[in-house]
Amino acid sequence: MVDTTQAPKIIFIHGYESSGHGFKGNYLRSIFPEIITPDFTGELLERMEQLRNVLMAEEKWVFIGSSFGGLMGALYMMEHPEKVEKAILMAPALVSPLIPENFKLKKNDNSVIIFHGKNDEVVPLEPVRKFAEKYFIKHKYHLVDDDHRLHATTKSIDWKKLLKI
Repeated sequence: MVDTTQAPKIIFIHGYESSGHGFKGNYLRSIFPEIITPDFTGELLERMEQLRNVLMAEEKWVFIGSSFGGLMGALYMMEHPEKVEKAILMAPALVSPLIPENFKLKKNDNSVIIFHGKNDEVVPLEPVRKFAEKYFIKHKYHLVDDDHRLHATTKSIDWKKLLKI
């Protein structure tokens, strides 16, 4: 009997002022050559449309979202929970000024793992923690000794173990 189940594809969603070819995108590609690391441009609604176009190609995804990319991944996951196997959000910009007022936020039971640097001076800690507690039923929040970029944390994570589906 042939197994027709397909492993989820992995996507890295970069931050607002970054690209898919920055430090995290390159580092993750060195571990997972099959990961896709597209570049997104414009404001949130434009980027969300670009993300939807990329994600329509596959049925299941694992997200690694950094900062603004974490916000994009979270919003997409709330729209299409059935398409997301797991989300790793790194210093995600889950703060109200960035979330569109007309977006319907809803509780989500996907597996969500958050890494947030205690020295982050870009994305405030408490609003992200409260957002996660309110909307992500199955989440783990890791406060790490790092800053917003999370370079040291990115290198210290056992990514193969973390992304084991």
